[in-house]
Amino acid sequence: MQVTTAEKKTYEDYALLPEGAAIQLIDGEFIMSPAPGIFHQKISGRLYSAFDAFVSTHNRGTVLYAPVDVYFADTETFQPDIVFISRERLHIIKEERIEEAPDIVIEILSPTTGYYDLSHKKDVYEGFGVKEYIIVDPKEESVELLANSPNGFVRVAKVKGAGSIESSVLRGRTLDVGKLFASI
Repeated sequence: MQVTTAEKKTYEDYALLPEGAAIQLIDGEFIMSPAPGIFHQKISGRLYSAFDAFVSTHNRGTVLYAPVDVYFADTETFQPDIVFISRERLHIIKEERIEEAPDIVIEILSPTTGYYDLSHKKDVYEGFGVKEYIIVDPKEESVELLANSPNGFVRVAKVKGAGSIESSVLRGRTLDVGKLFASI
């Protein structure tokens, strides 16, 4: 019996896609997802506004939001919901993509991408040195903060409902989880 396997896609293939395509290159496969829902968009907007205001006020770097390509390897180009890149590392931002791991990645779980966000993408973020990975779960109204350590990602906090978390990368940036999900 002959076994055939599909050839993995690379960044070269990915770069040929139409601009703005809702597609990520995950483990050499094109993964398409529909536009995020309204709840997802509202959460994303609140997170971006909160992080961007803090980062801009304190001149700490830049905050970008999807769709923005983050290139990790020839078979791994993701579009995280929100990323933070410190002032000292702004050189990783190129015209067409971010070329190294951001300092912070925020993913808002959705039915179509949640599996990847919690498995393969999480492993890539960890292995390539993302300092903090923040996972927002709209369904359970929770926020989980993972910090990269010599042993990989370690859960620093998980808050559901009332409470807050503070970034160690952006000291002083506290996120009120209750307000994040309030009145949506």
